[in-house]
Amino acid sequence: MNRNTKKTVIIPMDHGVSNGPIPGLIDMGQAVNLVAEGGANAVVGHVGLALHGHRQGGRDVGLILHLSASTMLAPDPNEKVLVNSVTNALKMGADAVSMHVNIGAESEARMLADLGAVSVECMEWGMPLLAMMYPRGKNIKKANDVEQVKLAARVAAELGADIVKTVYTGDPESFREVTRGCPVPVVVAGGSKTDDRTTLELIEGAMAGGAAGISIGRNAFQHKSPAKFVRAAACIVHANKSVEEALEILK
Repeated sequence: MNRNTKKTVIIPMDHGVSNGPIPGLIDMGQAVNLVAEGGANAVVGHVGLALHGHRQGGRDVGLILHLSASTMLAPDPNEKVLVNSVTNALKMGADAVSMHVNIGAESEARMLADLGAVSVECMEWGMPLLAMMYPRGKNIKKANDVEQVKLAARVAAELGADIVKTVYTGDPESFREVTRGCPVPVVVAGGSKTDDRTTLELIEGAMAGGAAGISIGRNAFQHKSPAKFVRAAACIVHANKSVEEALEILK
């Protein structure tokens, strides 16, 4: 978190496990350096990011080690399993750890058990925990339904997460229901690659709805100028600038 604004710009780069070497993450070191240049507060990644890409450039950026994973080829990609530990993250110099839980998935019970166990271990070691909480599963008809998003966010806080990442509900008023019902900071996910204005409007709306920042991956590291995009996003998050002012940075 930025110590002055109490907000954060996080760039997730854990896609190498779920989707492989997608555009923007072929060279992990370059990807980290570009978003760090733009002013990102932290990046999220698996052990591979720490070993092959993080803290190898000129500007430092926080490291959040992701502890859970699945691949797009799995029988159920929504089922996340533990692939790392809090103690190993400490040994690797991580600033925080993260977990992914899909509320509504058939494997929800085990993922919640994993989240609870990791949370207890994080409290023992004083390690901050980011919980990525998404309504996903065969019975989830609308992933950004405010009632389901509110539940997902609250579950993470109840189980001890320090920061919650979840989806945007579509407008500031409904998203404020999410942030008001969650006693820890909420950051908004970016989702699939879209155009600049759409993404920046999402960020502006989320911040107006009480978000503590963003956790946006593909729209950042797959941008033609990742550093500029992160700088534009950060001006909304940290300086309360408008979408129009942010777009000027991208010109």
